[in-house]
Amino acid sequence: MPDRNGTNHRVVVLGAGYAGAYVAGTLARRLAPSEVEITVVNAEPDFVQRLRLHQLAAGQEIGAPRLAAVFAGTGIRLRLARVASIDPERRAVTVAGTDSADEVGYDTLVYALGSHGADHGVPGVAEHAFDVAGRPSALRLRERLDGLEARGEGGRVGVVVVGDGLTGIETAAEVAESRPGLSVTLIARGELATALSAGARDHVRRACDRFGITVLEHASVQSVEAARVLCADGTVLPSDATVWTAGFAVGPIAAAAGFQVTDDGRIVVDRTMRSVSHPNVYAVGDSAHALGDNGLPLPMSCASAGCTGRQATAAIVARLTGGRVKQTGLEYLGNHISLGRRDGILQMVDHDARAKPKYLGGRKAARIKAGILSMSLWTASHPTFGLPTRRQRLTGMPESNNETTARPVGSGEAARGRAVPRTCQK
Repeated sequence: MPDRNGTNHRVVVLGAGYAGAYVAGTLARRLAPSEVEITVVNAEPDFVQRLRLHQLAAGQEIGAPRLAAVFAGTGIRLRLARVASIDPERRAVTVAGTDSADEVGYDTLVYALGSHGADHGVPGVAEHAFDVAGRPSALRLRERLDGLEARGEGGRVGVVVVGDGLTGIETAAEVAESRPGLSVTLIARGELATALSAGARDHVRRACDRFGITVLEHASVQSVEAARVLCADGTVLPSDATVWTAGFAVGPIAAAAGFQVTDDGRIVVDRTMRSVSHPNVYAVGDSAHALGDNGLPLPMSCASAGCTGRQATAAIVARLTGGRVKQTGLEYLGNHISLGRRDGILQMVDHDARAKPKYLGGRKAARIKAGILSMSLWTASHPTFGLPTRRQRLTGMPESNNETTARPVGSGEAARGRAVPRTCQK
């Protein structure tokens, strides 16, 4: 059904990561192309395997399919540009390309811009530290590590990884295994891998010992300088390359647009991933603050990108075609952690997102994680595969959020900043 201006209904997806690519592809196969125009806006020309960026930084080659090829034949329009701002009153997104700024209009907006590394205000991080939160930053770290190995001085000083979340552990292990000439130090704010079960924590320690990684526990970084890291207790660590993995944050675009957001900038959504303040806007992946089926906020993760993407897609299709909005599962089952190429950990969590006592470790866990990542890449690279070819006609789009759905995520404990267990964090 054409919109009020007599043109096709415009669906704009901001971001083509795991969540954005899935949503765009699914909508393209389920909605009639004669009535819907789908545009994806993404700054990078390639699909970024964010879960493998620590491998890229360590010196390995990982797949990066061209988005033009990914969306070829789907009817999806690809706009390579950076999102600068959103005007919800005019339903317009300002984008900045290589030459000039432009606008992309929308009727339904899917916000999937993801997250980036958070420096938490620590002096020197922005100026001197590297990260693996994006492809450009991972490549900069790779170039730095190449330079250290070429100088032959890596073993004298080497690399300091700040943060012992899943990303920090994976990065330290990958660099240590891929570049044995470099010394690696991992700084943990508390006990190493505290989010994991006791057995899994011991497994991580054994892996660090095997790789020769020095672990500094119960340490808080006070500042980062060009050639050293200063801790709050006075410890000074020389560092030729400091890698910051101590948390993630979202950009300011959603808050600046006037969407209702949490203190950390994520869009507050209802059970169907629709913004509680702007009913024609949906948020998925790291950009969304959504309650899982256990009542806890979903963590920033690839798994969350999948389940929030599925729910948003189901809701958009139903509302545009006059169907009933179904609630899909919003569950976070556990973590898969790589420890180099031949070791890993699968740690399941219970209903309260706490690590279960048992875990799977070793080569089998590494193979399972490799399979999960390969499947994720294939799915993202073939966004319309296996979806129904019969596309539904549009009947309308509600202008107000007056449906009887689950209570908004912004109410109750979530609005008061209920903490996310560390088990679920990146």
